[in-house]
Amino acid sequence: MVEHDIDESEQKLDAEVAPALIAVHPYQKFVSVAVGSDLRVFSFQHGSAAQLSDDTGGHKDSIRAIRYSKSGNLFVSGGDDKLVKVWDTDSWRCVYSVVSEKRVTSLAVSGDDKFVSFADKFGVVYVVDIGDYDDENRATVHKKAVPILSHYCSIITRLDFSPDGRYIISADRDFKIRVTLFSKERLEGAHEIQCFCLGHTEFVCSLAFPRSQDYARGLLVSGSGDSTVRLWDYNSGSLLDTCEIGTKAGLSNSNQKQEDALPAVTDLCETCDGSMVAAAIQRTLSIAKVVSIAGETFIPTSISAASSVPLLWMVMGASSLSATDSTLLARVRVVSGLGADHSEPIVPETSVVEDKEVPGGEPLLQALQGRLTINEEASLTTAEAVKTAMHNLLIKKQYSAERRDFRKRGRNDKKIKP
Repeated sequence: MVEHDIDESEQKLDAEVAPALIAVHPYQKFVSVAVGSDLRVFSFQHGSAAQLSDDTGGHKDSIRAIRYSKSGNLFVSGGDDKLVKVWDTDSWRCVYSVVSEKRVTSLAVSGDDKFVSFADKFGVVYVVDIGDYDDENRATVHKKAVPILSHYCSIITRLDFSPDGRYIISADRDFKIRVTLFSKERLEGAHEIQCFCLGHTEFVCSLAFPRSQDYARGLLVSGSGDSTVRLWDYNSGSLLDTCEIGTKAGLSNSNQKQEDALPAVTDLCETCDGSMVAAAIQRTLSIAKVVSIAGETFIPTSISAASSVPLLWMVMGASSLSATDSTLLARVRVVSGLGADHSEPIVPETSVVEDKEVPGGEPLLQALQGRLTINEEASLTTAEAVKTAMHNLLIKKQYSAERRDFRKRGRNDKKIKP
């Protein structure tokens, strides 16, 4: 009886709202938005929503991670239905479907499009070999994932391959960033830890890889609930710089409530030339200067940019499985002015693009938002849901001893053998 009650409580916690996500094709051929279990894709080539085809019926629960591959040939999605799906972006068919033991929290695609890696809610990281991919209108292939490393019951909030492909970099809710060698024997495990990047005092929820001609060893930027963005040498784990971004944005002052004193960094994204990183923090966006979204309640839950177009795409939205509205809402905004020419050390002139000037226009907004316009009441409701969603996902929960014992019996990290 006790276990039954605990299980119901766990399910209630897990059924809370999921923040909306956005991902942009490297050459801005497509923009994708995920809200709840709904995956929406807009094609610039056709000027309309792309039609997705999935023999297995699509996602059945909230999507927690989406990503385009570096080449743009593949798109991956994963979430609370314990599924990872690999899509071919030419046909928008689901070509691979992978079943996870636990709910999926983050995923990544290797630079050569041969491997998909994903993490589950218990901190186990898996890899899937998709090197034999060949779309000939065949049925969806069900692939098996291989566990390669673990954070041991700490939710992994972000997963990435390093730009050179040598490492898998994983960040978690317990303030850690782990840099692990991606072995040549890809499916035999990743047991050699290169280093840890330690210094954050709250959850780490986002990673980015800026490029610098003056620093060829490899740079990593991380964003955290401690309201800082930190710059690392990911080969050694050395901390190179710290930006108190909440203070820079003027969001931390003595008059604020304690829980609002340190606004969390919710997402990071490199600009198109890789020389700058945009950081979404609560109600504002920081790109060397603070860009405020005036005239409306807008809390970016996810940001993304193409590698070839000087635009930054943002989305605000959240969903609940118990929502009565069949149309899940998301608010899409775009920031312009992120040009590729930063030879001079000046702050770029950035601005929020008006809806009528957004690339793709009204068809894009209709396809990605669920409706053309979002009223203020819906925005306020979504903003509150976003705060709740981010808090419940990233702030570590406190459990009674009885509940901890029950959770330990369901752990799967012990299955990984060194």
